[in-house]
Amino acid sequence: MRRKEWFELHDHRLYPGCLRDLVTDGLEAIWNLTNSYRVVVPRLRSAMEETRTHHIVDLCSGGGGPWLRLREQFAREEGFPVSISLTDKFPNQRASAKQGGEQGIRFYSAPVDARRIPEGLNGFRTIFSTFHHFNPATAREILADAVVRRQGIAVFEAAKCSFHTIFATAAVPLLCWYVTPRIRPFRWSRILWTYLLPVVPFTLFVDGVLSCLRAYSLDDLQELTDGLGSGDYRWEMGEQGGGRIGITYLIGRPFQSVVATEMPALATSARE
Repeated sequence: MRRKEWFELHDHRLYPGCLRDLVTDGLEAIWNLTNSYRVVVPRLRSAMEETRTHHIVDLCSGGGGPWLRLREQFAREEGFPVSISLTDKFPNQRASAKQGGEQGIRFYSAPVDARRIPEGLNGFRTIFSTFHHFNPATAREILADAVVRRQGIAVFEAAKCSFHTIFATAAVPLLCWYVTPRIRPFRWSRILWTYLLPVVPFTLFVDGVLSCLRAYSLDDLQELTDGLGSGDYRWEMGEQGGGRIGITYLIGRPFQSVVATEMPALATSARE
């Protein structure tokens, strides 16, 4: 395993929760602006078709991640509409209220541990840009839970330990300053911690570099999946090009799936 263990600022237990929400809001806005993950949609759609589900259970969603743009792409370009449950161990309550008004998207306000998804919360699991936050033992638990529960899972990472990607993180503070006035609802605290005291762009830059340094390589992903699922669960991994930066992907799904397609009724949505 080549990956080295680091920690990111906004993950630390001493990092204030109110600032963490501003950071995840900023990340979501940047993802929606750049739409970097659009290149993986055809591959994800194909895997979902195999498992016969139109429902996504997004893990570690933070402020909502890239799903606002991706959901539109699934419906408009792929002709494959999806419904989405956004989950997180530390739910962003402001994002929960905001996403609650989006058709086809539900943000669960109850904490969801990616290692042990609650019974009844079924669908194709996705993890965008956060898999590197987990150490190898925890990462394998997340994958193993999908195998045991016979659910598909897809991990997508823009971060990678390469000079090109690390250099590209220098643009993150600039993007943060650009998108902040467009983030809704408007909050004076967002202006304060982005422009007057630029804690949010600084955190995004530092954590972006650390994300690249701690990202799993393809060899690491192969090691994580060795022996998981025996012969009745299939894994594929690689790098998807076509955008400004390549996206590392890991996709697993059972050969014969019984994935539920309905929206789960387990947790309480922010709009209920």
